[in-house]
Amino acid sequence: MSQPPRRPRTLNDARSEAEAAFKKVTTKPVETPAVKRQALPGVKEMVSLRIDQDVLEHFQSDGPGWQDRINTALRKAAGL
Repeated sequence: MSQPPRRPRTLNDARSEAEAAFKKVTTKPVETPAVKRQALPGVKEMVSLRIDQDVLEHFQSDGPGWQDRINTALRKAAGL
């Protein structure tokens, strides 16, 4: 008795295709490095900053302009 011709197995192909499709939708895309923004002179950015009460009182003791004095002290400390 002659056997009918065997069908080629496609399980491996189907599995490979399924794995490739799964990998495509679950792989995290490579992140490009963030572009460093160039600081513009005179442009200020609002931030929230937690500092010790005595430090705040020191800068506020001379009256208005205490935020600018803190900025100047921070620039000096950063070597700018």
